[in-house]
Amino acid sequence: MTTPWGEPELSRFPEDPRDRLRAWDAADEYLLRHLADRRPAPDGTVVVVGDRWGALVTALAAHRPTQITDSWLGQEATRANLARNGVKPGAVRLLTTQDAPPERIDVLLVRVPKSLALLEDQLLRLAPSVHADTVVVGTGMVKEIHTSTLKLFERIVGPTRTSLAEKKARLIFCTPDPSLVRPPNPWPYRYTLPEDVGAVSGRTVVNHAGVFCADRLDIGTRFFLRHLPGARDGGRVVDLGCGNGVVGTAAALADPKAEVLFVDESFQAVASAQDTYRANDVSGHAEFRVGDGLAGVPAGSVDLVLNNPPFHSHQATTDATAWRMFTGARRTLRPGGELWVVGNRHLGHHVKLRRLFGNSEVVASDPKFVILRAVRR
Repeated sequence: MTTPWGEPELSRFPEDPRDRLRAWDAADEYLLRHLADRRPAPDGTVVVVGDRWGALVTALAAHRPTQITDSWLGQEATRANLARNGVKPGAVRLLTTQDAPPERIDVLLVRVPKSLALLEDQLLRLAPSVHADTVVVGTGMVKEIHTSTLKLFERIVGPTRTSLAEKKARLIFCTPDPSLVRPPNPWPYRYTLPEDVGAVSGRTVVNHAGVFCADRLDIGTRFFLRHLPGARDGGRVVDLGCGNGVVGTAAALADPKAEVLFVDESFQAVASAQDTYRANDVSGHAEFRVGDGLAGVPAGSVDLVLNNPPFHSHQATTDATAWRMFTGARRTLRPGGELWVVGNRHLGHHVKLRRLFGNSEVVASDPKFVILRAVRR
């Protein structure tokens, strides 16, 4: 990536030589050019929110920035990119969206997330640390910045305007207003499940901001919950890509003897899964892990994997995550163990499963979704 301070070498995480997706885009480059041209140059405590693969904090490492991210993969990419470019350990402070932000922020740089709810939550958490002289600049591709995005900055931080577009990217300039009366933070959000979704009917779901379909039960998960496997008198179950944890909680309620592992690469998701599980007073053993799928789970140690894999990485459509999830499931399942997958019919997950497992069976389907079962031989 070419920046006013040099050309750092950057990669996504985990590294894949076949992956042609870059670890930065025109929005990152636009923001860095603006900061280099600004006079006087930004100084003081620099906080970067939503830096997807560490491109921004790597370029700004001399300013000793703090990165705040919801993505475990993004945080690992940042660590790798800082090391790759010779940045000394400790030069960049790495925080998650679940951590308390710095008490004072002099420069706030915001990479606009896909989730408007996550932006709302983060601005409300960060606003008390912002002062009248704080430099606040957002960035994103034109298709990521909407009127609702600008209204959030205006409502929570202060008067807001945008730049002209360059290479389909745009900047957001916001002037902090210390007298602004901010609304209370509505996140995390709780709701009660409908009465037709199996073991979790009438139960409580807790969603932290940024989790998929945070204010209601999405139709794919609803379909999955109606067709989950029955109790197996114990065993180790994984809710892979757990989101708010409703699937794993349903498995635990249906089989109190089961040991359930909830895993997701989103810090917000795992916090949601923990809160959903606890809100329903589930008996049994549960573990909550933020990480890259089933990496680190011992081979042959799992009886059942339940999975609703994503098919997007930020704005890019990709099946790379699904492949890693399915491959990890095959490695960690015991012989006879099962992977259950729900997905849109058009994604063709059955082809991947047959290639990896040698088998794939349709458990249930409707015009939009299909539930597949693959057995580890």
